[in-house]
Amino acid sequence: MATDTKNLIERMFEAGAHFGFSKSRRHPTTAPYIFATKDGNDIFDLEITAQKLEEAKNILENAGKEGKKVMFVGTKDEVAKMVKAAAESADAPYAVHRWIGGMLTNFPQMRKRFDRLKELRAEKESGEAERKYTKKERVVIGREIDKLTFNFGGMVDLERTPNMMVIVDPRHDAIANTEARDINIPVIGVMSSDSDVSKVTHPILVNDALTTSVQLVLNELVESYKAGVAAYVPPARTDSRPRRRPTVRRS
Repeated sequence: MATDTKNLIERMFEAGAHFGFSKSRRHPTTAPYIFATKDGNDIFDLEITAQKLEEAKNILENAGKEGKKVMFVGTKDEVAKMVKAAAESADAPYAVHRWIGGMLTNFPQMRKRFDRLKELRAEKESGEAERKYTKKERVVIGREIDKLTFNFGGMVDLERTPNMMVIVDPRHDAIANTEARDINIPVIGVMSSDSDVSKVTHPILVNDALTTSVQLVLNELVESYKAGVAAYVPPARTDSRPRRRPTVRRS
């Protein structure tokens, strides 16, 4: 076992990542990831978890190097702030309050809501709203901005559907996971023993209710993605305009 992997396993153990739910809540597909059952609760095999986490880190780093957009999702109260902070540190889109149905599968319509939010924000910041609307109208628009920000603030700059997603507890955010599967977006799922592993492209089995466990995994994933983004080299632009023939002066 590589020293780095051993260190990762030790850190996950200290974070309590090995604790699953009770055996009665175990989803059958998670059986290969279970090391043992103690006092009625499943214990994850952290060697397998570390391997899956390293694979996911490599995938995210390569995605960053290729200029791919990765979206982070986690609307559970206990993980929302962590997911938001991780995504913002990588300048990545995120959804942490609620998942609006059709966010991915009806993206063109959602894009209109993003554009509306950007338009209203721009008017407010430039002072145009003060000149353009009455005080009562500005109050109504302020509420609209708050609502749009709550629902879409983390993805307002998303021009197209993401290339990949990281979902913390895909069982809780089942709609987001289903939409991603429907349009073939790979999902890295940070999940526990009550989740269906077969519905996630790259499962990472850990305690997804313990903040220390989730934070550790998120840090590992986002740092790998950021390393890839830092190494990204945009493709050289090609000038498609026809070249002018040089003018030849006759003497």
